[in-house]
Amino acid sequence: MIKRVMADIDVKAGLQQILKRIDAAYEQRPKDLEAGKPFLVAVSKTKPIEMIIDAYSVGQRHFGENYVQELVDKSQHPEILQKCPDIKWHFIGHLQNNKVNKILKLPNIHLIQTVDTEKLANNLNNSWKKLEIDNKQPLRVLIQINTSGEDAKNGIEPNEASRLYKHIRENLTNLRVDGVMTIGAFGHDYTKGPNPDFVCLMKVHRQIRGDYQLKPEEVQVSMGMSDDFEKAIEVGSTIVRVGSSIFGHRAKQSI
Repeated sequence: MIKRVMADIDVKAGLQQILKRIDAAYEQRPKDLEAGKPFLVAVSKTKPIEMIIDAYSVGQRHFGENYVQELVDKSQHPEILQKCPDIKWHFIGHLQNNKVNKILKLPNIHLIQTVDTEKLANNLNNSWKKLEIDNKQPLRVLIQINTSGEDAKNGIEPNEASRLYKHIRENLTNLRVDGVMTIGAFGHDYTKGPNPDFVCLMKVHRQIRGDYQLKPEEVQVSMGMSDDFEKAIEVGSTIVRVGSSIFGHRAKQSI
């Protein structure tokens, strides 16, 4: 069982504050910018079950996990199953092909945000097809793009993103490609101008929309974390992934 840590963290207050800041940033977005309204994925990696339940109890439904085994443990935890029946899990970490089946079998899996190769997309498509699930819909995925060009970051090259989007949309009927995602470089100095990672991802977003004549809300943009989510929203992000500002800074996991 994942034990409670940092008991002094007020998750409910932290969550409510972040939601207010999301709304305020959305109001600051230029009115002529074509992008959907943003929503929050609460990143609960390394955090105890109790904190997830606290956030769920005040209306948060979307939660993100980076590690396969941690998502396996949390999504099947008896208290989560009992107290959080409508939870929506997002996998936001690097997904190895040999871990696909472990993820897809989990209850309430909602979105895989880190598809960055045709091989992984094909594997997800084939594995999802084989699963017997009541009222099964296509599996939602995002294409992860390495906007910063860092070797340590996963993701497809920006100029290859539309090709992968096309492959999934036109060939993989068991997947629903909802949009694009980036992690980007940390610590951008905004006194020097807009974040180039955000600019890059929005360019890909516009290209995909143009290729298929899609409305802004039909192509999600997942970018922005605790230190920069407001800047991301202002330029078009529709999904922000916030952890430490809600749950406190990460600690070592105790299982």
